[in-house]
Amino acid sequence: MLQENYELLISEKPTSAKKIAEALAEGKVIKHTKDKVNYYEIAHNNKKIIVASAVGHLFGLKSTEKGWTYPIFNYEWKRVDQISKTAAFAKKYIDLLESLSKNAGDITICTDFDVEGEVIGLNIVRFIAKRKDAKRMKFSTLTQEELQEAYKNASPNLIWPQAEAGETRHSLDWLVGINISRALSLSIKAADSFKIMSAGRVQGPTLNLLTQREKEIKKFVSEPFWLVELQTDKLNAWHKQDKFWKKREAESIIKKLTNKTPRIQEIKTTIKKQAPPTPFDLTSLQIESYRQFRITPKQTLQIAQNLYTKGYISYPRTSSQKLPPSLGYTKILTKLSKQEQYAALVKILPKNLKPNEGKKSDPAHPAIYPTGEIGKLTERDAKLYDLIVHRFLATFGTIAKRETMSIMIDVDNETFVTSGTRTIEKGWHVLYGKYAKFSEEELPNLEKDQILENKGIILHAKETQPPKRYTQASIIKELEEKSLGTKATRAQIVDSLYQRDYIIEKSIEVTDLGLKTNDTLKKYVPEILDEALTRQFEEEMEQIREGKKKKEEILKKAIKFVNDFSIHFKENEKHIGKELLEAIKETRTQASLVGKCPNCKEGLLNLVKGKFGIFVSCDHYETCGTTFSIPKGALVRVTKQICDSCQYPKISIIKQGKRPIELCINKECSTKKSDIVLEKNKICPECKGKLVIRKSIYNSFIGCENYPKCKYIENNNNKKREKLQPKMQEA
Repeated sequence: MLQENYELLISEKPTSAKKIAEALAEGKVIKHTKDKVNYYEIAHNNKKIIVASAVGHLFGLKSTEKGWTYPIFNYEWKRVDQISKTAAFAKKYIDLLESLSKNAGDITICTDFDVEGEVIGLNIVRFIAKRKDAKRMKFSTLTQEELQEAYKNASPNLIWPQAEAGETRHSLDWLVGINISRALSLSIKAADSFKIMSAGRVQGPTLNLLTQREKEIKKFVSEPFWLVELQTDKLNAWHKQDKFWKKREAESIIKKLTNKTPRIQEIKTTIKKQAPPTPFDLTSLQIESYRQFRITPKQTLQIAQNLYTKGYISYPRTSSQKLPPSLGYTKILTKLSKQEQYAALVKILPKNLKPNEGKKSDPAHPAIYPTGEIGKLTERDAKLYDLIVHRFLATFGTIAKRETMSIMIDVDNETFVTSGTRTIEKGWHVLYGKYAKFSEEELPNLEKDQILENKGIILHAKETQPPKRYTQASIIKELEEKSLGTKATRAQIVDSLYQRDYIIEKSIEVTDLGLKTNDTLKKYVPEILDEALTRQFEEEMEQIREGKKKKEEILKKAIKFVNDFSIHFKENEKHIGKELLEAIKETRTQASLVGKCPNCKEGLLNLVKGKFGIFVSCDHYETCGTTFSIPKGALVRVTKQICDSCQYPKISIIKQGKRPIELCINKECSTKKSDIVLEKNKICPECKGKLVIRKSIYNSFIGCENYPKCKYIENNNNKKREKLQPKMQEA
């Protein structure tokens, strides 16, 4: 271990530590390793610097009260490896930082510049380094130039209001979350059963939002209506009344207008200017990523964080839509111009570089932008990076113009209307490229009073549709608009609702458990679902960060809230438990129900956990005996879908790191081909059997026809041949 005095720089993650060391080093970066944890020794301005890292949060809150009850109010910061066995990996990072801190002179915190990063740094300073304060670097990208500037202008102190805001958030989330979760779990126990239930400060209002939408959809009753369409030799148009709620009215118009002559009554042309898009903040990036690629908000944040730590984009956890000139637009664009796919776009940017900024700002970071630096990317990382670059370029673009032509047609004093919109000046659309998706509908050139040929009047029967379900992107947008949660936590909140079986499906559907949990809380302890209270807490924590309020004031209010809801909850604990238990049982039944048994026609197929894993079995097992094996080593979900070919139920197979696959449970389904002999009768080099193409859940491979006796396999790299073969699946 190093003995001489040095400055210790502590980053949030190992990848950041390496970037910081490389950026500040004046000469060689010396890598040291202790217990498989790397840290770096460098020289900067004739001064020795050691750069080490945390691995996210090294400390968490833990109760100091014994027993499993509620309400509880006393807690302390503890090492995460002492709170959870799954965090055992953090011990070696803590031990290394303790050792390095002993001989360090100055300590500089280089964690992400936000409330969470400030808490991580604060806990390292006070619990590991045993100091009262430290220097603080602030940066938005991990580029060499910015890191050097951040080190040069480091604050002599931690950002204390930011640290206090972060501590308050942890305390508030712990106080509310642990007490609600314990109350729910103990209510199940009071109903003579057992299940660990969980809920949080923002999860309750979020679930309530989703439940309200679910109930609107369930109670919605479709109403029939009719549309009347005019078909002519030049174009088609719709009756200006739009919906006819009485069929006979629509039919009378059709009868009246049959064989009558259409005449152009009026032509209106309007031009709408489209300003360039605003830069990405985290929420708008998550929404656009979902719209363009169907990448979930949680995955988008993970990808963006990875791009940031590699130095390719700026810090993603920002609410800003501002790109200040201090970023150096020309410098970034010069770097981007060296990337082949963006060179031509950079050349056509206007000379006066002024981004179209949005209203939202963030005191810590600008909007998300590319740094211009790039390296090897995975396919998914490359998609998001490309979107961010195009958005950055588009913000500097010129106004686009779209022309809308509206045409009114008179047929015997009945008016029909149609319209079409086309782009007449692409402007920033060119810079946004394939992500600028606009429908183009150009109407024919017509003149006022021009006579058209009546090709027929058509009646269309329609029904009103229920409200749309939320997607993961749209609910995050809703949470932002309602000031619930933070830019960095909203995706995780939604993901938690999935993990707890409160919601399912991409188009979000609230489960019976979610509905019952929400209704039960609303009935007995509605304050848990209070949107206004949650919003108020968020606003007050921001006031702490601004130095306008103190932690103690907010926590006092939180303790009163916990105490009040605990009193109400305990008064109704058994009733709550019984209602929740009923929903739990129903949810379990629905989650395991695959469909009707295709053999006995009377039983139901269910997912069953056996000695050798999960399989599908008919619940009339003693008389029917129907079972189906399913792929091992994967998460299985029921789909409520039926195979079009054989009418057997389909299940969803999910393997880590892979996209979900829907498979028919019937191995004899006509759509499944187990083996296809390769052309030219290729021979197995081990047993001389014929080689065949086989297909696993996710890809095809070449194997021996004598499997399982011969287990020879090789990659199937002939993409052209693979496309020519019939599609194969095996369940």
